[in-house]
Amino acid sequence: MAEAVQRCGVKLRPHAKTHKLPEMAARQIAAGAIGITAAKISEAEVMASGGIRDIFIAYQLIAKSKLERAARLSLSGIRLIIGVDSLEGAKRISEAAEREGAELEVRLELETGLRRTGAAIDKAVQLAKQISGLNKIKLSGIFTYRGAMLGGASTLDVRAAGHEEGRLMADAAAALRSAGIAIQDVSVGSSPTAAFAAEVEGVTEVRPGTYIYQDRMQAAFGTCTFDNCAGAVFATIISRPSDDLVIIDGGSKTFATDIQPDNAPLFLKGFGHIVCDPDAVLERMNEEHGMIRVKPDAVYQVGDVIRIIPNHICSTVNLHSFVYIKESSGKLRKTAVAARGMLE
Repeated sequence: MAEAVQRCGVKLRPHAKTHKLPEMAARQIAAGAIGITAAKISEAEVMASGGIRDIFIAYQLIAKSKLERAARLSLSGIRLIIGVDSLEGAKRISEAAEREGAELEVRLELETGLRRTGAAIDKAVQLAKQISGLNKIKLSGIFTYRGAMLGGASTLDVRAAGHEEGRLMADAAAALRSAGIAIQDVSVGSSPTAAFAAEVEGVTEVRPGTYIYQDRMQAAFGTCTFDNCAGAVFATIISRPSDDLVIIDGGSKTFATDIQPDNAPLFLKGFGHIVCDPDAVLERMNEEHGMIRVKPDAVYQVGDVIRIIPNHICSTVNLHSFVYIKESSGKLRKTAVAARGMLE
């Protein structure tokens, strides 16, 4: 990923929500990333304590206590950038920075079709001028998150989606600069679209996350093959109550359920890819059990361990206290997920 975007003269700032490990963030920086992205101040604090010095919180910090922590983190020597999408939010940042004796760098989030956070693009110039006039705030860029969308709908054409996202944001940046607002950073991109968004002139940074481990969703987008998926759950068969059903010791507390089966544009079957048996479907789960539909002649026995690539690795990792990293020697190293559960 670093090589792909660097060929376009674009910076890579991967999202740490996938791995939640300063060790992995350090590997990404060693491979060419300029820093990392986080979603919460608590995630940023974990990354900073692990030696990461350049962090963008691509999220709105509103609570007074969180903004004060952000200011203190910035004063500790970390380059910290905060997302903002409203004048009220910017005023809160300004007030916290003044109380703590800091100056906080912010990026204005723009809404580009996902209907989540972000200011409307046609309001960007007015809002940016208001933010720039506040004390102790440095408005350095704009950002968005859009995912694989094209023309307002989900798509499998990730190249066209990345190009459209890049153009929307590059045009918005040009309008801001024409209005006298010195925008430096134009930050976009998800794992399936980042390399293509980077091809658009005017984009300066991309923020993919999932690509470090990959998952079933990325394989369906064509971003990788299953052989490229580093992240997997190893589950044990605890029961085979009928010829066409096996039960594993992992349910909704083990596998993320935010990427539901049979939804456009991917239409995934079940909640994960069973590596040893592509015809098997992890079709149902409760908290502790996973029900896998298999062919009646499939050879499964109680006690078998099977490898399952989840639909979405990011939220699956957050369900687990540890991951096992396979070393070059082949040995597994048990590693605590340092930023797991950092929700504030």
